[in-house]
Amino acid sequence: MKEPEISVGIVNALKIHFTLNALFQAKGINISGPQCVSFHEGGILWNGNVYRELTFLPQEEQASFSLEDVTIGLHFHWERHETQTFQGTLKLVVDEGKITAINLLPVEDYLTSVISSEMSATSSLEFLKAHAVISRSWLLAQMEKHQALSQKEDTGFFPFTKTDTEYIRWYDREDHTIFDVCADDHCQRYQGITKASNQTVEQAVRATCGQVLIYEDSICDARFSKCCGGMTEEFSYCWENKDYPYLTAIRDNEKAESVPDLTDEKQAENWIRTSPEAYCNTHDRKILSQILNNYDQETTDFYRWKVRYTQSELTELIRNRSRCDYGQIVDLIPVERGKSGRISKLKIVGTLKTFTIGKELEIRRTLSETHLFSSAFVVDKGPEEGGVPSWFELTGAGWGHGVGLCQIGAAVMGEKGYNYKEILLHYYKNADIRKLY
Repeated sequence: MKEPEISVGIVNALKIHFTLNALFQAKGINISGPQCVSFHEGGILWNGNVYRELTFLPQEEQASFSLEDVTIGLHFHWERHETQTFQGTLKLVVDEGKITAINLLPVEDYLTSVISSEMSATSSLEFLKAHAVISRSWLLAQMEKHQALSQKEDTGFFPFTKTDTEYIRWYDREDHTIFDVCADDHCQRYQGITKASNQTVEQAVRATCGQVLIYEDSICDARFSKCCGGMTEEFSYCWENKDYPYLTAIRDNEKAESVPDLTDEKQAENWIRTSPEAYCNTHDRKILSQILNNYDQETTDFYRWKVRYTQSELTELIRNRSRCDYGQIVDLIPVERGKSGRISKLKIVGTLKTFTIGKELEIRRTLSETHLFSSAFVVDKGPEEGGVPSWFELTGAGWGHGVGLCQIGAAVMGEKGYNYKEILLHYYKNADIRKLY
């Protein structure tokens, strides 16, 4: 197998400013320097002409281009805009009334950037090698899936179910049709060569070149999240209703302790209100500074956390986020929890409406201006005023969906001396590591 090329969606806007930092070729001419394109009459306006699409091909080794106003952390609490620099080909296409900037480049170059973008490049080599393998596995698995879906005229795929009493939706990468992956947390953070100059990252990618996780001759859909909260989650509680044998719920420590049944409400509450020993249960600033970028370090409580809303704050938040008027909020009731204690179905009881929502990301989006850290939480209510609780407090566990590798836990394992294969097989039970190219 030859190393594949990947297409990454970076920016989608009515106008895009970018700079060609070396010689590129587009429409048969060589060009460099600052450029601007805008959406005009259904096409791309550039230098006085309108095109259906534009491709800027690098004409020099190590040629790069810089895109302005790239959004990172879309809808997250630390959302911001940056100018970012990329190597490879720049392709501009029209999509849904805007222009999308797409970066085409080899998989291994992409991975070097992803690992630097996902965490600090000063992490231990073994942790970085583990991340290289899972990022490569996830990427190639998504490309295979995307190709399979594109060959079907009717995929029959609907990422939600809706009845009169509940709305269950999950968010996966099927949203993307004109490129393989996006550059933000929806897929994997990709920030070009802006943060990709670390030699340890390059060493980790080279040392694992072409290696992926395999289960029964298929590339593993190797999901990962920031902090599992002490227990990893199963796939079906976050996305479509199917599970993978290599994405089982595992206790994130080295002791052979019994696994509590966190689908049970009493056991889940005890788990979330306490702080069990786990790899990811760490406040070691040295380790955290290695794996969390500056904007991630703005979050200090991630293993266990609390959020409190007044009645008026929660009422307005849920109405705005769900676009449904529940009236005043009477209760938040877990209907179904996954193996990590994450709520996959939550009943919202209001004075005007009662409705059940899911899955985990829909719950997190509904109960926060950005994203709640996770859906593994229990609810405390304040004294009633006018027949409704005066406040609601959520006590929660973990950061992210919790499926697959726990980044903070894996970083701690790396510091403890585990090699990358031991780290991978801790989180992906029953999987094999194989070199494809």
